Amino acid sequence: MSAISNNAVNLGKVHPEVYQAMIQFNQQADSAFKASGLDPLVAELIKIRVSQLNGCAFCLRMHQRDAIKLGESMDRLAVVAAWWESQYFSEVEQAALALAEEITQLPVPQHKSWNTGVLSDEQMSAISWLAIVMNGWNRIAIQSHYPVAP
Repeated sequence: MSAISNNAVNLGKVHPEVYQAMIQFNQQADSAFKASGLDPLVAELIKIRVSQLNGCAFCLRMHQRDAIKLGESMDRLAVVAAWWESQYFSEVEQAALALAEEITQLPVPQHKSWNTGVLSDEQMSAISWLAIVMNGWNRIAIQSHYPVAP
């Protein structure tokens, strides 16, 4: 029995105007993130973690490749799924990943509050919007059954 539904429809092709609105939403969230002063690599870590939680292979592959282009190490990528168990991530990265998890796994956060004052309100808002957008993209890619092949 296949885990893939036979009811797949490419959402972007059926309603391109909604897809374009999602692209604009993404661009606005990216602009807010850049303006927050956070390292662009933190954005990729957030996108990877949100995609792990949502099980989106298409987005995982894309954002891991993007992170590698930005200089991310394979060691850190290997432990993003258990970031709180490692010593690889800075306080800011831990706070960002925890916040992204809280948004993705509503209503119950799984970790203690990692923001011990290391993130400003602007940074917390930027991370939140980025995680919200990434959750939307994951759902679009999964529902549309975007192909992920070697």
